[in-house]
Amino acid sequence: MPRPAARVLTLLELLQSGGTRTVAELAERLGVEGRTVRRYVGQLLDLDVPVESVRGRYGGYRLAPGYRLPPLMLSDDEALVVLLGLIAGRRSGLMTAGHTASETASAKIRRVLPRHVARRLDTLLDSLAFTDRPGEFAAPDAGVLLTIADAVRHHRPVAMRYTDGGGRRSERTLHAYGIVAHSGRWYVTGQDGQSGEDRSFRLDRITDARTLPGSFAPPPEDTDPAERLLTGFATAEYRHEVSLRVQGTEEQIRAHLPASVAVLEGGDGDGSWLRVRLRAERLDWLPPVLAALDRPFVIEGPDELRALVAAFADRLASYARTSRTA
Repeated sequence: MPRPAARVLTLLELLQSGGTRTVAELAERLGVEGRTVRRYVGQLLDLDVPVESVRGRYGGYRLAPGYRLPPLMLSDDEALVVLLGLIAGRRSGLMTAGHTASETASAKIRRVLPRHVARRLDTLLDSLAFTDRPGEFAAPDAGVLLTIADAVRHHRPVAMRYTDGGGRRSERTLHAYGIVAHSGRWYVTGQDGQSGEDRSFRLDRITDARTLPGSFAPPPEDTDPAERLLTGFATAEYRHEVSLRVQGTEEQIRAHLPASVAVLEGGDGDGSWLRVRLRAERLDWLPPVLAALDRPFVIEGPDELRALVAAFADRLASYARTSRTA
């Protein structure tokens, strides 16, 4: 049975995880009665740990905001999770430009790991392989990321300096709706103050950001930043505009043409015909994708795609004839 001192430390760890904890919840986690929880809280107060009492139906106990606890206590599994998160985030590109901070944080945790935990981690890393290359994507500046996050939360305009893919620089004002992590990159979506249109910007291309006085009306509740980003990808200006009709469900089509590639129109989920619209710089990748759909489809345009699909079908038929005679 845990000693009272151990339970007091466990109580501190529970409060440290954030939020308000009810007496009933704490009593259940500690395996004691409610009055014992109150006694343990008193012991923390005697140690100058600022535990606040919250009244009301959902009241309980919490730590005072901004309180800096003594050295952080992590279980073995928690330490492994944190280290693996740092490693995976650094390799996937979903880290800020402060790579040094990630490396020093990992080093600090590893220095205090017990030997048996460090061996477990080394064993895992030795057997782990990644399909991506480390540092493949540019990372955003930490200050830019936090400034825009604050603007999103408080609905404040943000001024930023942006460099587009062609190297053109501009200064913009953005009503930011949300931050989206997608395929190893960070994006911010919102209304561009210059054009009044919904736009998405890569955070690693923003060199400076600052919030401006005032506020803007929050976006409608049905505004989903991730959906806006993917729709923007699918409707971006490219050389070819493709229109198809495919007989199948949205799930069947999305398995090969995700929201970042194509926009679906019509249909009621029963496998009827859906119109698929997409834009592409090249068309040569589409015939294999349409073949993989394995669903009836009609090409409404462009004619160049019809020719590519016909040529692809002829090649498949010739391969099949060759395999029979080989």
